[in-house]
Amino acid sequence: MQNPAPESRSRYRERLSPSLWLLVTVALAGPMVALIFVPVGSTVALVAGAAVSAALVAAFIWVTPVVSVEGSVLRAGRARIDVRHLGEPVDLTGDEARHARGPGLPARGWHLIRGGIDGLVVVPNVDQDDPVDVWTISSRTPDRLAAAIRAARG
Repeated sequence: MQNPAPESRSRYRERLSPSLWLLVTVALAGPMVALIFVPVGSTVALVAGAAVSAALVAAFIWVTPVVSVEGSVLRAGRARIDVRHLGEPVDLTGDEARHARGPGLPARGWHLIRGGIDGLVVVPNVDQDDPVDVWTISSRTPDRLAAAIRAARG
């Protein structure tokens, strides 16, 4: 197997997985399902409850979006854009990120925002033919995502 070309290697990859508390909350559906099956039998109830809990937690993790910079392409969930169409990324945390997610959120932008993730990267779109003005992306490490976008722009 050959090493991938530098242009095609992944510079950044992050799964915006749900928080531990959300996964625990989802897993609590299992005991509720187990209560429904108690009249059938306690073993059936335990198995059904455990299966539902495991399936829901796995589904919540599996469907979470991925943010990545691979080669010269930024992917945010299902969307992707070549980095040559992007301007200078700005990484935000704390109050700045809160403002950018709230009143500072542009109406004509692509947003991939996840609750429980404080960091945010805002990247202007400089492509005149694209109706999207800016990309707003949640990230646990916004400084690394912004650096990967800058490196991909080269």
